Amino acid sequence: MDKFEELHMQYDRMIHKIIHTLHIYKNKPEYYQTGLIALWEAHQKFDPEKGAFPAYAYSYVRGRILSQLTNENRNEEKSIFKETEFFDMIEDEHINEGLAEEMLFSYCGDLTVNQRKWVMYTCLHMLTVSEIAEVENVSISAVKKWRKGAKEKVRGILEIRG
Repeated sequence: MDKFEELHMQYDRMIHKIIHTLHIYKNKPEYYQTGLIALWEAHQKFDPEKGAFPAYAYSYVRGRILSQLTNENRNEEKSIFKETEFFDMIEDEHINEGLAEEMLFSYCGDLTVNQRKWVMYTCLHMLTVSEIAEVENVSISAVKKWRKGAKEKVRGILEIRG
């Protein structure tokens, strides 16, 4: 274990440099951990007959971090697509209103009464936040809170059903 601690200290700056050059600014500790794991794996798999360890470690760590970055981007794009698809579909004026309402309610089971009101007013009646506030006789910030909570819960439902 002491040997890996030495390796860790020696290649710490390299991992940080890779993260920086790949312009990673979210979840840096997670990517750093991936880099450490990759460094350990590179140390285990290294064959001195095939070249120098620093070059091997650099390409191995960079490759692993890039793989994680690619996978996370792919997953993020999928969730954004599902969310966009859902909100576009329920806002489409050409969908039968009864069917739209039924489908809309199928995603609203876990929402509070006020969150359901926001969904109905927004998606079925096409009202703005200020119009909803006026109809419900509440503040605009209250309606924005309903909207935020509803969107978070619907995203969670979409991820589960995804």
